[in-house]
Amino acid sequence: MTKALVGQSIAEQIAKHIPQAVVEANDAWVVIKPDLLLQVVQFLKATPGFDFNYLNCVTGVDYLDYLEVVYHLTSLERNHSLVLKVRCSREKPEVPSVVSVWCGADLQEREIFDLLGITFVGHPNLKRIFMWEGFKGYPLRRDYL
Repeated sequence: MTKALVGQSIAEQIAKHIPQAVVEANDAWVVIKPDLLLQVVQFLKATPGFDFNYLNCVTGVDYLDYLEVVYHLTSLERNHSLVLKVRCSREKPEVPSVVSVWCGADLQEREIFDLLGITFVGHPNLKRIFMWEGFKGYPLRRDYL
């Protein structure tokens, strides 16, 4: 069974290497500033002891006040996991793409873009995959009618 790492202790380690990257943390997860996301995930993947080489899933959540992208990371070598989150505004929902770090994010980022309208900056092929081109709106947003 994979051991979930304590978010607060991981947040402290992230803050030592990438100051001001952490927005908040608790036992279950760490929230990162969107503009520092790529640096943080590269650090978590490449740093011995973390070795987060597997992206289990990426999902989006609509909290009405903001949108959130949730990353479930796993180290296959170390058998531990971490939940990382990034929040963005509803007015300009943008988050850097992590496809350059984990190619498995490709389809999942496209799904979030299509259904929630979050743009993944730097994604190599960001286009709709469920809804047709020209479809108005984002059907998983809480304010979608």
